[in-house]
Amino acid sequence: MKKVCVALLAVAFCFGVYTSRLAYASPHHHSNMSRAIQTYQAMTHYFYQPTSNLYSETFPIGEGNPFSYVWPYSQVLNATLDMRLLPKTGAKYSGDIESRLAGLQNYWNEEKSPAGYDSYVDPPLGNGGDIFYDDNEWIGIDFIQHYDMTGDPQSLKKAKQIFELVVSGWDDHPDHPAPGGVFWTQASWSRDRNTISNAPAVKIGLHLYQITKNPYYLKWSKKMYHWVNKNMLAPNGLYWDHIDLNGNIDKTQWSYNQGVMIGANILFYQTTHEKIYLKRAEDLADKSMAYYKQEDRLNSQSAVFNAIYFRNLLKLSTFNHNQKYIKMINEYAQSTWDANRNQETNLFTFNSDQSELLQQAGMVEIYALLSLKKQDYPLLP
Repeated sequence: MKKVCVALLAVAFCFGVYTSRLAYASPHHHSNMSRAIQTYQAMTHYFYQPTSNLYSETFPIGEGNPFSYVWPYSQVLNATLDMRLLPKTGAKYSGDIESRLAGLQNYWNEEKSPAGYDSYVDPPLGNGGDIFYDDNEWIGIDFIQHYDMTGDPQSLKKAKQIFELVVSGWDDHPDHPAPGGVFWTQASWSRDRNTISNAPAVKIGLHLYQITKNPYYLKWSKKMYHWVNKNMLAPNGLYWDHIDLNGNIDKTQWSYNQGVMIGANILFYQTTHEKIYLKRAEDLADKSMAYYKQEDRLNSQSAVFNAIYFRNLLKLSTFNHNQKYIKMINEYAQSTWDANRNQETNLFTFNSDQSELLQQAGMVEIYALLSLKKQDYPLLP
């Protein structure tokens, strides 16, 4: 009888440990999913204009343009794709994705060569705008994610078109400082070449290479990757922002620049199986985390920049299973929920009285990413 009691106590103890661990693990997952849904619903309620499938740039809506620029819209599409991946409830967002893709067409300018997405809505709803290569790259990444989730051939076609647009933006003037690199925009008022106008294109190219096996995509991905590493890599192991045609470097170290280069290294590792790329991704993750922990730097970054950074850290965790990335993301998600959210509207504000669509979409992404099952991380482009 004594042995039976001891055995029962052991079972009870083990069950208690198991349930306490389950209780510890589950609230984060479920609260983040609830927060993703609430943040997404607020974004829809306060920003969405269903008659056009477009969004306003801010809430309250300011004077001037009634619709958002394409950069915030690209992040809304990204957020909606992430919501589709939510466990159990994700399927109900399929229709929303179709609406986002329909709205995106309002920015597509077929008359330009190569064709691409203008920075603002084209006629008849707007007056269009310049093409920014990085804007188009975010959309290209969205199309890759949509293709991976659905197999939609039109999404693959669009990703290829965007890659061609980006290649056309390569600086081929040998006398420029740091020759090479993709320009930030076609606009005449800027001739900067940025980490962020090159690194996301590396990711698109590597995805396209994995899908098509066409060496053209691998060749250009390597070319852009090497330009960034040669010209934008700082002595502290992080990446600067951009260089102009006078050779002046903006040495700001934004979190999304680190994120996309982590992601680029992961994709090179997947493609080539060369461990040096995984090591580079891990080194950049470690150095950037240490950097952003100092002087409250992470909270001084744009929320959407952090969403892009976090996405790539989660992708890295599928290879090294390091939980410190998720811990940092959860801490940021909690502190931002507490400090920057209006409890009545679930809108987020950062250094402004207005809520910005771009940052609201970024927060949707963060909470949705934290809600995903680990087996879904490979679907993150």
